[in-house]
Amino acid sequence: MFLIINILSKIMDNIFDYSLKNLEDYLVNINEKKYIAQQIFKWIYQKKVFDFNKMSNLSLKLRQHFNDNFDAKLLKIKDKQTSKDTIKYLFELEDGNFIESVIMKHNYGISICISSQIGCNMGCKFCESGRLKKIRNLKTSEMVTQILTIENDLNENDNKNIYKISSVVVMGIGEPFDNYDNVLNFVKIINNKHGLNIGARHITISTSGIIKGIEKYSKEKIQINLAVSLHAPNDEIRNKIMPINKAYNIKNLIDSIKNYIKITNRKVGLEYVLLKDINDSRQCAEELVKLIKGMNVYVNLIEYNKTNNIDFESSSKQTMLEFYNILKKNNIDVTIRRKFGENIDGACGQLRSKNIKNNF
Repeated sequence: MFLIINILSKIMDNIFDYSLKNLEDYLVNINEKKYIAQQIFKWIYQKKVFDFNKMSNLSLKLRQHFNDNFDAKLLKIKDKQTSKDTIKYLFELEDGNFIESVIMKHNYGISICISSQIGCNMGCKFCESGRLKKIRNLKTSEMVTQILTIENDLNENDNKNIYKISSVVVMGIGEPFDNYDNVLNFVKIINNKHGLNIGARHITISTSGIIKGIEKYSKEKIQINLAVSLHAPNDEIRNKIMPINKAYNIKNLIDSIKNYIKITNRKVGLEYVLLKDINDSRQCAEELVKLIKGMNVYVNLIEYNKTNNIDFESSSKQTMLEFYNILKKNNIDVTIRRKFGENIDGACGQLRSKNIKNNF
């Protein structure tokens, strides 16, 4: 009994779970000044110091308190795959589960796609993440440290440059609105000027179309971007490739997006992965035009990143261009996303799936 109590007493909070407000409240509760929260945030997120003993403007007593009560460890890198402009990371968590992140280097900076869950229950047929069901939500700290661990790894391996993530998309493994509170807390930390100070307009949350989440998100009064994974212009196709459509059909989804735009006056991104002979026809493009014409949205056409476990094929370059031209001709704001990670396990969930398969 004593051993069990002793082990439990050593379970510590993770400092990366705390927003600035949470940390201020904690400090006040232990009779310390709340401004110290800003000092701790600057040490961690700006100076990248994760050892409380090195936080020299904190009292010795407070440093010891945080050593005794808080964990500030980064993630364990299990695997890493590198191509020209892309690095895919596989992380092993404290409980032995795996998550992944991918960074993409652009001429304007470095973007990161992070995971929000271990596994995913949305079951999108073309997505590797959906083959492995949700085990649990990620904690805020497990999202924050995806960024911090990668920045630390990049800077440790290159003494000539200082690397900083400049934009973030919550579009990796998992459905962000199925882990709503932790994702919003994560956003507040990385957006905070004393934290990672990543601009709100450089942060995007992507949902497969959970209408209740979109409705809640519309009332948050924040400038963080919203993207919706649409991937089909009608219910018949979307039902086949995205089971969530049976709960939230296209009409209701589009209505919720219109309502979000009305409340926030913000533009919404529509993700559309082009799948050969599934959703890439001229008719599909014309249906999509009718569906969204006049809405304050932009369409992000995505070339499918094929995996070994799923039998979908990427549309041809010509088909993609024809689809793009139909939207463009009808004054739809549309881009073709540059393809990253083709020669590594770049597809969402692919590296995690491969690792799990190799270990069982």
